[in-house]
Amino acid sequence: MEIEPIIDYGLGNSSYVLDLGDGQCLVIDPERDPAPYLGAAEDRGLRLRWVAETHLHSDFVSGSRELAAAGANLLAPADSELAFTHRPIMDGDEIDLGGLALQVIATPGHTPEHVAYLLVDGSTPKALFSGGTLMAGGIARTDLVSPDLTEELARAAFRSIHQRLLVLPEDLPVFPTHGAGSFCSVAPTGDRVTTIGRERTDNPLLQITDEDEFVASLLGGLGTYPSYFLRLREVNQSGPVVYGTLPPELNRLSADDVEMLIADGAEVIDVRPVERFGDGHIRGSLSIELRSSFATWLGWVVDPDRPLVFVADPDQDLSSAVRHALNVGYENLGGYLDGGTDAWAASGRPLEQIELVGAGEITGDTSLVDVRQHSEWDVESVPGAINLEVGSIEALLGEVPPGAVTHCGTGQRAMTAASLIRRAGIADVAATSAGPTELARSLTEPA
Repeated sequence: MEIEPIIDYGLGNSSYVLDLGDGQCLVIDPERDPAPYLGAAEDRGLRLRWVAETHLHSDFVSGSRELAAAGANLLAPADSELAFTHRPIMDGDEIDLGGLALQVIATPGHTPEHVAYLLVDGSTPKALFSGGTLMAGGIARTDLVSPDLTEELARAAFRSIHQRLLVLPEDLPVFPTHGAGSFCSVAPTGDRVTTIGRERTDNPLLQITDEDEFVASLLGGLGTYPSYFLRLREVNQSGPVVYGTLPPELNRLSADDVEMLIADGAEVIDVRPVERFGDGHIRGSLSIELRSSFATWLGWVVDPDRPLVFVADPDQDLSSAVRHALNVGYENLGGYLDGGTDAWAASGRPLEQIELVGAGEITGDTSLVDVRQHSEWDVESVPGAINLEVGSIEALLGEVPPGAVTHCGTGQRAMTAASLIRRAGIADVAATSAGPTELARSLTEPA
């Protein structure tokens, strides 16, 4: 039995491909694109037999339906109430995997229907797939289903962990789905796997043995999360569109095509590096640089019902942008501007600029807007700056000061925020790629 993790560093999640040792494999919590899982099976000469879900995901579109279409038997918690073909499983069920077995452990908390899977060889536990109930250094948040259920689920999480999981062997390997970088997670470490014993001794939340204190600590550590989380649970329940092969090919668009799509409500997503966007971009377009976390910021600031038009440099892989978009439920892909901004300018249409300023150009009189998460701001901030998270900035435009310069740590979120501010009609805005340490040092050093 071998376990191969398939890691999405941008969303902070891990899926797993289990070689069952009999020419077959099992996949746990796959993301939408089936290619990594089918590829891992093919590389090992395995037949995809099973795919299992621990819960209804809020942060990505599940790939289980894609893998079921490729021949896998789909296991999902009965309380998920999936609207498509699957085998519903419940607490105490045991699935015969052909020599090995998968035992189902109900672990509500992150979600009401959540289960963990204990892989056993005879009577010997071999591995625990914990979803979001338990992870290295933390657990998953309990506020993604309904505000009315947040505390109830936090209490359920406490009981699931202490009564169902910590009774397992100390040396049992734990393979979580959520981890560092996931907005589903609360206080994770950078590790992707752990053991029951390590979490018992090192996980700060597990050191709290009083339920009320645990709930207060957990709920006190919840930050904001991407707005698309509010809709994907239902998408995964009703059944995502099955493509078979991802990504679908994008339409090639002329400048005239793009202008007509914009007039019909399309959103222009410029995936180029922030320096290139700042030098010249289509008026009203949003800067979301193509990187591992592209899906998070697309899902946070873009209306899912609007057609998407991409603008890229010739050397960028737009198929990656399409995978990211589909992974967070963006189905309305209008196409890409053939020739990019060069074609737009060549057609006689103007380009706009947003200045990307260096740390040395920022003075004590500059209106700095830190667009990082509040949790990042709490750790380190620049004196005199204000904190407006990029995901909330459209709702907080009245708090953006005149002549604002947005900053994060690399310029990527800063330029996303600046493009949102500019699109709202506030022309006097710039961005910087300098982070808080560099900015603070620059402002305190003598000229």
